[in-house]
Amino acid sequence: MTKPIIVGITGGSGSGKTLFMNSLISKVPEASLLSMDNYYVDISKQKKDKEGIEDFDRLESIDHQLYVNDLKKLIKGETISFKEYTFNNSGSEGKTITIESKPVILVEGIFVLHVPEIRELLDLKLYIEAPHYLMMKRRIIRDANERGYDLNDVLYRYEHHVTPSYKKYIEPSKQWADIIIPNHDSFDAALNVISTFLNQ
Repeated sequence: MTKPIIVGITGGSGSGKTLFMNSLISKVPEASLLSMDNYYVDISKQKKDKEGIEDFDRLESIDHQLYVNDLKKLIKGETISFKEYTFNNSGSEGKTITIESKPVILVEGIFVLHVPEIRELLDLKLYIEAPHYLMMKRRIIRDANERGYDLNDVLYRYEHHVTPSYKKYIEPSKQWADIIIPNHDSFDAALNVISTFLNQ
């Protein structure tokens, strides 16, 4: 088996990296995707801040070693399975996700470029960039719709968890990106170029 091409996709929370990843996989049929969102440590083990709120934006909030191990299995051609992470949706039962190894593997997450063990496995490193006001707006919509947080909760987390993590880990990781993709209103041009390259 030929070694797959490993494409890392990262950016701040709300930058549009997940949308870019989903758009890319729709244009590259021979690709599978591995999202860091499903590798969070169990909520019962997440560290809480001084207000008693779980901080999912800490580096330690994600099981990076398990993520690396699963990525290495995909690189070897193996199939992996795990439970979907459901965050604050206690009434939602996470489904079992199965991922097959394919010629292109997309790996997405906020710490993809920061963690050396992950970064070293990447053949192409993409950083999605967006203005802070847009990232906050997208975060509010996503957390309300997908994770069951109310507005005050989202704003608190954005100020006390998301922004400090972005400044400390995510924005500095841009230095390792091969391509920086601006996502102020559209990333279509970059999407077309990268999907054409990967399909070839």
